[in-house]
Amino acid sequence: MYASVSHITPTIRANSGGPQSRTRNEVISSTLLGREDGPIRCPRHISLALDFGTADPVTTSKELLLLAGFTNPEALRSQLGRSIRPMICLANPALRPLIVADADPMEVLRQAFLLGLCTTVRCDPERPVLWTQASLSRRLELFDAREFYA
Repeated sequence: MYASVSHITPTIRANSGGPQSRTRNEVISSTLLGREDGPIRCPRHISLALDFGTADPVTTSKELLLLAGFTNPEALRSQLGRSIRPMICLANPALRPLIVADADPMEVLRQAFLLGLCTTVRCDPERPVLWTQASLSRRLELFDAREFYA
């Protein structure tokens, strides 16, 4: 006859990795963006930031567009979009914006055109030019990633 083994409890072993006093937190901060030397280069190409004051960014941009003789934001592509290439975008709220009320209208339109091609992380020259309050209010640094691949 066989004896019942239901009364035997299994042995459990665990290792927490060390006492709580040995744990630590470290903040590691590094970026490849902005590097112009070394084997991986992503140099800063341009900074974009517009300050419309209390005016609506979309309405103001469209008014400047019409005054400059363009029918819509996409019409800027023929004049301003020839040398645009895909780039990496980084939001930077600390950028000093161009004051639209005091600036050259074509410089405002150039920045608005580029902001319209950007999301928060990428500038895509194949993308339609989208002017929204969010896109025209972004403060972005654009980085050339042609020599970067992973």
